[in-house]
Amino acid sequence: MASSVRVIPATIGQRSPQDGSPSGRRRTAAYARVSTDSEEQLTSYEAQVDYYTKYIKERADWEFVRVYTDEGISATNTNKRDGFKQMVADALAGQIDLIITKSVSRFARNTVDSLVTVRKLKEKGVEVYFEKENIYTLDSKGELLITIMSSLAQEESRSISENVTWGQRKRMADGKISLPYGQFLGYEKGEDGLPKIVESEVEIVRMIFRLFIGGKTPSAIAKQLASQGIPSPAGKRTWQVATVKSILSNEKYKGEALLQKGFTVDFLMKKRKVNEGEVPQYYVKNSHPAIVEPEEFDSVQIEIERRKKLGRPSSCHSPFSAKIVCGDCGGFYGSKVWGSNTKYRRTIWQCNEKYKGGKKCKTPHVTEDDVKQRFLKTFNTLMGDREELLANCRLAQSYICDCSEIDAELAELRQEIEVVTELSKKAIYEHARVVVSQDEFNERNNSYLERHRKATERVAELESLSRERQ
Repeated sequence: MASSVRVIPATIGQRSPQDGSPSGRRRTAAYARVSTDSEEQLTSYEAQVDYYTKYIKERADWEFVRVYTDEGISATNTNKRDGFKQMVADALAGQIDLIITKSVSRFARNTVDSLVTVRKLKEKGVEVYFEKENIYTLDSKGELLITIMSSLAQEESRSISENVTWGQRKRMADGKISLPYGQFLGYEKGEDGLPKIVESEVEIVRMIFRLFIGGKTPSAIAKQLASQGIPSPAGKRTWQVATVKSILSNEKYKGEALLQKGFTVDFLMKKRKVNEGEVPQYYVKNSHPAIVEPEEFDSVQIEIERRKKLGRPSSCHSPFSAKIVCGDCGGFYGSKVWGSNTKYRRTIWQCNEKYKGGKKCKTPHVTEDDVKQRFLKTFNTLMGDREELLANCRLAQSYICDCSEIDAELAELRQEIEVVTELSKKAIYEHARVVVSQDEFNERNNSYLERHRKATERVAELESLSRERQ
């Protein structure tokens, strides 16, 4: 038998997204956002809120829900946009039927975020209307148009990010610096835009450097600052150890600046990482007034490195801590309390490494009283030849700290590097203009490169030796 088809007519009318008079009133909300908190942008923000409030309330077929907003937030991702996230949550909970926003770029400049959000809302029957582009998401062409416009918005955001990055690097190359003044101790922004010293905070910075050179650890310095009631750079009562370490190692306190210590890896996620050579850095000398003398700052950096190499605390409660060395393994003796809750309580000193390895150290433990007696005996013996001992120490100091020969050799090496660099440039220039055997050029150029390498390595060695002597 031949097949037959019978049409069953529709009984419920399908509402077009553009239809202005659907059955029932649509619960309508709007979304407004500005990416900066400047005065001009805030005026635009207020205008958007006022416009959409009136726009929705004037429609008889729409029921006004609210205007969701985000101030000073970028649209490259939705992670920190609380107003946006609340609007989506309310829509998915069935409280909104229609969302109106100015444009695709106001909604999101990230193509993935935009499409994912629109699809979530479509599954719940919630429509989004982009006024500028005249796109309805429930329309058959809606997703295609959104994909195109979101991609354009994302590329626009990329272009803006690259332009801003270029501008920042140009400023760095010109030696122009800026600081996070709100949480930077000792400086404020001057009238010329450069860092200006805050006299009331200068002594705090200098005290931190003095305390560290005097032997205190960053932890002890943080406790002392808090106990004296000195507020942290963020204005808090307590000081973090990391804050003290940051101040001690920040070259800006000696009037110099290393720029581009970190960079943004992904403009969409705003992910940053420490610059380990991926992008250029710029070091600016005499960029602003110094709070700490350069020699003192450099001494602190040497002391930081020295303490790292020791691999042990450099400041302890007992004067004998990290001073008594095991004659068997070379480890340091530490204090231990025996019989702490008995009348036989006593403090003894023994090698910290005694029970850590498979082989025990043969050195015995000693009591604290014995340590004190031996120290006094040795000290008094030395005091008998005090003047001779001090004279020997001064002689050793003058020899160890003498860097005149090092400085002379460094000057010669730097001159050698300059000469070799010029010779290499001249060889390349001649090779480009005159016909020369490639083998002859390679041999000549490689000899210059080898001389440059040796001189550079020797400079690094001598600079390291000079720092140790200082």
